[in-house]
Amino acid sequence: MSRKEAILSLREVLIKRRDALRKVLAENLSSMNGYGTQANGDVVDAALDAVHGEISSQLAEVESKELARVENALQRMREGQYGVCEDCEVSIPMARLMALPYATKCIQCQREAELHPPKQEKGGDWPELADPFDDDQYLSSDLLNEAEIPD
Repeated sequence: MSRKEAILSLREVLIKRRDALRKVLAENLSSMNGYGTQANGDVVDAALDAVHGEISSQLAEVESKELARVENALQRMREGQYGVCEDCEVSIPMARLMALPYATKCIQCQREAELHPPKQEKGGDWPELADPFDDDQYLSSDLLNEAEIPD
């Protein structure tokens, strides 16, 4: 099978995966809307609803991220960029694409990205805090001592 034929085959795989993810996300959304709406029940039922709602929410987040990757791969196919590493622009091996059809980087660039993530990704959604053991940083008491306080 040529690379072009393999990519066409992967296109079908991606389309099927996209459709499956859309269906699952729609089902999850409709089931999440049902949590907490029952008037009858006790505290245990409410706690179980909360747990199920949280799990469904986290699953939906994972699935929506995968859906975005699948849609990005399909867009790259339309643009003629599918199977080309977005960092070094070499062809991504077919074995990698078969294992992970929405891969956008070759193995080497992916490893590099995982070893040295961009600064905003290191802490996730949390802002980076000052290092309390860094002697070069001012303490709030030092700032107060240096501030000009009118007499």
